[in-house]
Amino acid sequence: MNERRPMVFVVDDDPSVRESMTMLMRSAGLATRSFASAREFLSSYEEGAPGCLVLDVRMPGMSGIELQEELSRRGTVLPIVFLTAYADVPMAVGAVRAGALDFFQKPVNADQLLERVRDALGLDAESRARRRESEAAQLRLARLTPREIEVLDLVVAGHTNKAIAKQLGLSRRTVETHRSRIMHKTGSGSLPELIRVVAVAGSG
Repeated sequence: MNERRPMVFVVDDDPSVRESMTMLMRSAGLATRSFASAREFLSSYEEGAPGCLVLDVRMPGMSGIELQEELSRRGTVLPIVFLTAYADVPMAVGAVRAGALDFFQKPVNADQLLERVRDALGLDAESRARRRESEAAQLRLARLTPREIEVLDLVVAGHTNKAIAKQLGLSRRTVETHRSRIMHKTGSGSLPELIRVVAVAGSG
């Protein structure tokens, strides 16, 4: 599956801000789409599309803060950089505490904003890579039978084959067979690799 090009989504009710932000992002070679309201963005955003949000704090209707909350409710992981007027700074600080990457007071320093937007896009790419890796590890573990999962849990906990056999009421040879199948199904060539698969699967 080809990864879609990351997009900088600019959401601001001020047409001049949208225009200047769009020109700035495109001058830096960044793909950009702008929206006049949070509702317009929500109706257009395709879930899972990579990128980041450059978002005004205070807008008519749904505010930037409310959009952040709505995205969080939906489980949408999209880095947010807020734009704020002086009076909205405390609100923007609260948004950062709620997970936004940063905020900039208007008028914005173009170079600093571009640097942070690139950080946001990099963060989004890393997050998506981790999720893909976690999903792949989960698929590997999904191949295991219930008994193999029991053996796996004890192996990862550091138990020997002898101890696992005793705890599960199995022969040592049967435990060895289960371990061999677990290694094969998960594509693990060693115990450290197997432990990493389990850790990565649990990080998604």
